[in-house]
Amino acid sequence: MPVVVLAIAVVAALIILIILFKMVWRVAEPNEALIISGLGAKSKPIDGVDSLGFKIITGKGTSVLPGFQTSRRLRLDSRAANLEVHCVTQQGIPVKVRGVVIYKVGDDFVSIANAARRFLEQQKSMDGAIHELFTGHLRSIIGNLTVEDLILNRERLTSETRGSAADEMSKLGLVVDSLQIQEIDDETGYITNLGRPHAARVASEARIAEAERDQEATQREQEAMRENAAVIRDTEIKKAEYQGQVQQAAQQARQEVITRETRNAELEAERTEKRLESEIRKPADAKAYEQVKLAEAEREERIAQAQAAATEIQLRASREAEATRLLGEAQADATRQKGLAEAEAIKARAEALAKNTDAVIAQQLAEQWPQIVEAGAGVFGNVDNMIVLNGAEGVEEMLAKALTLGGTGLGVARQLLGNMNVQNGNPKNGATPAVPAPTQGESPKDGD
Repeated sequence: MPVVVLAIAVVAALIILIILFKMVWRVAEPNEALIISGLGAKSKPIDGVDSLGFKIITGKGTSVLPGFQTSRRLRLDSRAANLEVHCVTQQGIPVKVRGVVIYKVGDDFVSIANAARRFLEQQKSMDGAIHELFTGHLRSIIGNLTVEDLILNRERLTSETRGSAADEMSKLGLVVDSLQIQEIDDETGYITNLGRPHAARVASEARIAEAERDQEATQREQEAMRENAAVIRDTEIKKAEYQGQVQQAAQQARQEVITRETRNAELEAERTEKRLESEIRKPADAKAYEQVKLAEAEREERIAQAQAAATEIQLRASREAEATRLLGEAQADATRQKGLAEAEAIKARAEALAKNTDAVIAQQLAEQWPQIVEAGAGVFGNVDNMIVLNGAEGVEEMLAKALTLGGTGLGVARQLLGNMNVQNGNPKNGATPAVPAPTQGESPKDGD
């Protein structure tokens, strides 16, 4: 029982504490500021400004002592104030300007403090204050501008208005987010008349443009017709070209078929030719090549043999020529030696003949006796018939008698010796010419 009572007491105490906490704790929303005033509600100096005498809380919570402190909420969200101003321009033309101002309380503590002092309990009167503030500034600024400036340069109007109201807005703790001039009207129709020349020009340009567009449309239609005609013509031409291409393609196809058939025939002919070449021509060529090579080998062998024979003949000829040359030189030397010996002999004979003619002649007769006999027999060559008795002895006796007939016999011997020398050739160098036969009745002299 005591535990239940204790638990109930604890729960009641917690509920009371929660209720008390809810009564004491205040939280500032993101779009508002808490202005707390009362016992102990003082803020620290801000931006060189002394304590405000109240506390400003933004974006967090704080405790408020009931009965001792009071909390109020100042909205920080945007507000809109409509403007409608009747004023006169620099040209003296009355105009009515309608616009809108979007403003809010500044986010800094100074702006919040200024707005709290002026509008904390009268926040709904902000729109009227803003309207009166901007109406006065718009009248002042529009009085220095022309209608054309208002129409063509509204940015200048808004910037000058915001600049002239900036100080007052700062004092009120307010800031301008946007200022827009929505409409400018005049009762005299000045703005309408300003637009008429432009409207007339625009209307004229519109009519001209419309006429030009009509002309262009007509030209375009004509061009379209021409293009259609050209397209039709091109289409017909392309059709004709296509038909021609089709016919050409058909001809090409037929030509290709013929070409393929021709090619197949050529390939068949080539195949047949290659078969003939492989089966007949190549073996024949091989056999012919073999025969040619054999003939060439045989020819080269004969050439080699002929060259060897020629070389042998040349060597033999050179050897024979060398032997002939040596033999000729030996014969020439022998002939020269023989000639020298004969010359010496002739010289010796000549000397002996000069000294003892008869002895020399007798010696020559002895040496040349066979030729003398032959020459003596030649004397009887013209005799048709001659009878010799006693055979050879008779001939010897006859010749001996002929040769021993004194002067006549010696002359005959000399003549025979001279004839024999002439028949043996020209007298050699140093040879003595044949002694002429003495005339009949002459007798040989000693020393002849």
